[in-house]
Amino acid sequence: MVQTEISQFTRECNDWRETLRSHRDELHQMQTTLQQAVNHPLSTEERTELEHLQNQLHIQLINIHDLKHAVKLHDRKLHSEVSGNSNPQFSDNISAYHENLYENYHSLQNILSELRTDLDHFVHAVQ
Repeated sequence: MVQTEISQFTRECNDWRETLRSHRDELHQMQTTLQQAVNHPLSTEERTELEHLQNQLHIQLINIHDLKHAVKLHDRKLHSEVSGNSNPQFSDNISAYHENLYENYHSLQNILSELRTDLDHFVHAVQ
């Protein structure tokens, strides 16, 4: 049973990291789209919104990096639990930490969805 949970957690970690890589690439594309959309003079309000969106893109890239790193370290700990023991003990701390990563992952998903919507609205408004 412990082996099954560790395998499941490992699969989830791999899925999360792959999705985070995709989000990172998407945010880089969003930065490019934003730069291309503002190739003309902007009002003060538009410049303020542009700066806000650029800051949010930067912050979320950092958040993606940090979460991806945390997931990678967690996955390594899962592997060490399995490889270092013929009878691995699955601690409550590992389960709780995995649940915390899950919550952080979904929170980031929601933030990125909102950012995507905000950027789309801005790009359509300035074109």
